[in-house]
Amino acid sequence: MAGKSVKKFKRAERRRQRVRGKLSGTSACPRLTVAKSLKNVFVQIVDDVHAVTLAAAASNSKNVLSELKPEMTKSEVARKVGEVIAREAKAKGIEAVVFDRNRFRYHGRVKAVAEGARSGGLKF
Repeated sequence: MAGKSVKKFKRAERRRQRVRGKLSGTSACPRLTVAKSLKNVFVQIVDDVHAVTLAAAASNSKNVLSELKPEMTKSEVARKVGEVIAREAKAKGIEAVVFDRNRFRYHGRVKAVAEGARSGGLKF
């Protein structure tokens, strides 16, 4: 079974490289990247030119946990994370971003983060 998991990881890594090869974040238009685990969603706004993280939010961070309700689904939590990152970006003067879905399909929680960020006022 180890061979199967290695192949799965290599496919995921190829998808990540394919996505990252097509986009890059600058100071004017940084990259909004999404990562997820089985329980949590992590979002960062990154300036690739200066290699610095400008803003970050996660479903298990203090600023997001205060806004969550126990009955929320994972997609609703992801949408809330998108709204929080949009607020943080607006506070730092960031209006437009490039969306990096990482190795994940634009579906489910990744799509919910994007919709939350758009509803918060970020332009993709």
